[in-house]
Amino acid sequence: MSNYTTGEMAKLCNVSVRTVQFYDQKGVLHPSAESEGGRRIYNDDDLTKLRIICTLKSIGLSLDSIKNIMESELSEKILTLLLDEQVKTLSSEIDERQKQLEMITIIKDSLTGKANVSANTILDVKHIMEKKSKIRNKKKLTMIYVGTGIAAALGLAFMVWLVASGFWWGLAAFLSVSIISLTMSAFIQKDNEYICPKCNAVFKPALMRAFSSVGDHKVRLMTCPECEHKDWCVVRMQKQAALPTPERSSGFDY
Repeated sequence: MSNYTTGEMAKLCNVSVRTVQFYDQKGVLHPSAESEGGRRIYNDDDLTKLRIICTLKSIGLSLDSIKNIMESELSEKILTLLLDEQVKTLSSEIDERQKQLEMITIIKDSLTGKANVSANTILDVKHIMEKKSKIRNKKKLTMIYVGTGIAAALGLAFMVWLVASGFWWGLAAFLSVSIISLTMSAFIQKDNEYICPKCNAVFKPALMRAFSSVGDHKVRLMTCPECEHKDWCVVRMQKQAALPTPERSSGFDY
């Protein structure tokens, strides 16, 4: 088994030395040993772990969520579910882009007289573009969801300060904003379903239960209604109906 310094670990995973040191400080990635001079020494298992951490960070998980997953007794299963869902998402995006490319090629050929484009094909292009727009909107909603969680924590501290200071008008304004934020979060949560890492059950809890659970937009601490195991369940959007695959045709259909 090979040994690596902090600098070598950082280079192999394309991160900064400060990042590797920060992960150690946060208890996410401890070195396997230290040299006589106090230098951190990592091994192959640590390198694999750092690569996992970097991958999870790249798909939007917070460092706290990563740490919680790593500490779970079903960490490998949770990681597998997370990565499976990410593969599905990327594959879907690749498929949609390929369809867009095919449509663009068909229309381009028609403009140069090499092929005819049917009205149905043009409508298919519109549907694909609309679906792509929905995917972008989902990503925006995810960012709103994360932001709302941070705002809720800060807001609670601010509300306590307002009450202690006697600024009742400020408290009223703050509560109004909070209600709007909660409504937005509830709107996002209603499209989520959860995968249990123990029994693989897919379930959709009550809105208040999902809203009050701990976690982020990728994993949340939930109790599975099937096996009653409490752990970090993987979050995914409910499946949408697939659009029909566009076909080439000759002539214009009206």
